[in-house]
Amino acid sequence: MKKEQKVIAKNRRALHEYEIVETYEAGLVLTGTEVRSLRENNCQLTDCYAVIRGGEVWLLNVHIRPYSNGTIFNVDPDRKRKLLLHKKQIRALSRAVSERGMTLVPLSMYFKENSLVKVELAVARGKKLHDKRESMAKRDANREIQRALKQRSR
Repeated sequence: MKKEQKVIAKNRRALHEYEIVETYEAGLVLTGTEVRSLRENNCQLTDCYAVIRGGEVWLLNVHIRPYSNGTIFNVDPDRKRKLLLHKKQIRALSRAVSERGMTLVPLSMYFKENSLVKVELAVARGKKLHDKRESMAKRDANREIQRALKQRSR
C-alpha cells in the first residue's frame, strides 16, 4: 500500500502562466539543515526555474529558509541546487527546451514515502493572454455548474 506524498510547496502560478507538455520526477541535492527546514514547510517555488548547463540540470531561484536551529551549518537560502535525473532524461529535456518557447518549470516539491525530497519538473510552453482568459472562463463555468448542482441537490 502506497503512502500519501507530503507536499512541501506547489507552484500554482506555473499552472496559470504555462501550458504543461510533459512532467518528470527529479531528486534534489540538499544539505541536512535544508531538509530539516523543508520538514517545517519553509520553501517558496514562486519565481523558480530550471536550466541545463554542462549536462546537468540546476534549479534556480528556489528559496528555502534557513533552519531555525541550524547554526553555522545553514547555507545560502537562494543558492542554485542540482537536480538528479538520468542521462536519457536530461538529453530529452535539452531537446525539448531547444524548441522555441519551451522552458523547464518546477510544479511542486514533496517528500516521497522513503523521506527523499523530490521535485516535479515540467517542460512547459508559455501561454498567451487569450489562452489565460480562456482557462479562466472554463474555470468560472465549472464553478457555476458545481454551484448549480449543489443548489439542485438541496
